[in-house]
Amino acid sequence: MTSPHQRFTFDTVFDNAGGAVTAPRPKRAFTPEEVEQVRAHAFAEGERSGVVRAEQAAAAALAEIARASTAALGALDRLVHDHRAACAELALAAGRTIAGAALERFPEAPAAAALAAMAREMEATPRLAVRTAPDLTERVQTALETTAQGCGFAGQIVVRGDPTLPMAAFVLDWGDGRASFDPVEAAERVTQALRGALEAEGLHAEPLFPQSET
Repeated sequence: MTSPHQRFTFDTVFDNAGGAVTAPRPKRAFTPEEVEQVRAHAFAEGERSGVVRAEQAAAAALAEIARASTAALGALDRLVHDHRAACAELALAAGRTIAGAALERFPEAPAAAALAAMAREMEATPRLAVRTAPDLTERVQTALETTAQGCGFAGQIVVRGDPTLPMAAFVLDWGDGRASFDPVEAAERVTQALRGALEAEGLHAEPLFPQSET
């Protein structure tokens, strides 16, 4: 009668030299100290894994905050720029209103101011020809004669009406030179210059509230 075959347990392994080496059997019993060491090691590994996950989550949150801050700052720059442009337009509108009221009340003032500013340039001129709106010839004539006496201009002043000129506009012609003023064109030049400056400035203007140095 044959005995049953014994199962091969694969306990024997061979080294590089061909010698048989008995594989160590797995340990089935542990001392309390060994159990505590294993537990402490597993706890430390889990804690390190949790810290890594927390750091990764924190890094992702910081990156998202940075992206949101960049977007918010861009929107704020655009808002500030729009605010500056709106304030500039409001200032222009107010300036046009004030200037229009002043010119309507004193339409001869620009011509008189121009004569006072250029009196030395035209002091040797025997005759000054002036064109202005037809309704203003008398007022401009009187204002220029009064200004001429005050600044020492001794030449003859001749004022003629020009229907193509708007209120408060004028043209001074003294032979060797010429000066003119049109309030409509002047206002348009100021408007275009201001808008051009705002466009050139774009979103790179100085902050509205600069930080004080500490």
